[in-house]
Amino acid sequence: MHDILPDQSPLWQHLEETVRNLFQRYGYREIRTPILEMTELFKRSIGEVTDIVEKEMYTFEDRNGDSLTLRPEGTAGCVRACMEHGLLHNQVQRLWYQGPMFRHERPQKGRYRQFHQIGLEAFGMPGPDIDLEVILLTARLWHELGIEGLELQINSLGTAEERRTYREELVAYLRRHEEQLDEDSRRRLESNPLRILDSKNPEMAELIAAAPSLMEYLGETSREHFEMITRGLAAAGQEYVVNPRLVRGLDYYSRTVFEWVTDRLGAQGTVCAGGRFDGLVEQLGGRPTPAVGFAIGLERIIAVLETLDRVPPAPAPDAYMVVMGEAAAEHGLVLAERLRHALPQLKLQVNCGGGSFKAQFKRADRSGARLALILGEDELANNRVSVKWLREARDQETVGQEQLADHLQSILGE
Repeated sequence: MHDILPDQSPLWQHLEETVRNLFQRYGYREIRTPILEMTELFKRSIGEVTDIVEKEMYTFEDRNGDSLTLRPEGTAGCVRACMEHGLLHNQVQRLWYQGPMFRHERPQKGRYRQFHQIGLEAFGMPGPDIDLEVILLTARLWHELGIEGLELQINSLGTAEERRTYREELVAYLRRHEEQLDEDSRRRLESNPLRILDSKNPEMAELIAAAPSLMEYLGETSREHFEMITRGLAAAGQEYVVNPRLVRGLDYYSRTVFEWVTDRLGAQGTVCAGGRFDGLVEQLGGRPTPAVGFAIGLERIIAVLETLDRVPPAPAPDAYMVVMGEAAAEHGLVLAERLRHALPQLKLQVNCGGGSFKAQFKRADRSGARLALILGEDELANNRVSVKWLREARDQETVGQEQLADHLQSILGE
């Protein structure tokens, strides 16, 4: 787990603001759910035989003996909240969320045990049009962030019945080559054989490449659903790669799955992943509800932005008020509040903690402010303020305190 320091915060704020504005333009509303949930929620949604539930969740008993878990992902909590508050009955919902998630896994570049996600979920729309829009929304996000070079990989997992048929063929194939499976894959052979296709073990790459393809077992409806998405992507000019081994790490996906990947972050190259999860609401005790969504790993996007030198400049005040003497310091704080009231857009930092003129001007320079507002004994006695330019070769001015707000307004408007 790591700290996000003040110098890093502007990049995080830029990313979060860009995402928030984009989601709102597409009609999505924010939902905020607890960091803690009942452990059973994740066992039922993610799947008990997944790595997340078996190895990575932070789970503990509270004082009442209830098993609680720090959320490892956001979709399950979002669905739980929607069901609990009646948001899904005969309704279409477009929702998004953000916040910290927790998984006890090996830290590496762009991946931490406390990490941050922004997720989006759309409920109540069964057609491929919403799948396509969600994917195109993510493509627009990369464009607005100035990120190039991400690869879109897509696949279809079909319906539960189609996966069952495919599962039998896959297990039969893997049984014939069981001696080539690693320990994890042997364990998953009965519980969740599709997850074997997602193995990162290079020694199994050839075996996995030769395995039966789920695409061959899709029914006509699933094929048409997938083909409309690929046609739409082509019509929008969005390049993609069909990856028949893309199965995602969570049990609740069906039909469409997709990932955006990069080669800039080493082995952990996925920066955004999602798909359709039509069975999850029913799996958690609700009525059958079509749904699609995705999650973005913010640490990974931050790392990509840094490699592309897309870091925005740190915010700086418009003005830094230098005050000399106890009376000036006291009056300066009052004057600063009057200026902030008159000019809500003004970013004004007042020197606190004393210091000589030289020390205060050093602080003013380090702050990055454009102006220094000087309030010394002479200025205080004459009810005036000296205005000194810190970044431009312009003459220092002296302005009456009553006229200072208008003077600053004209400068801010330049």
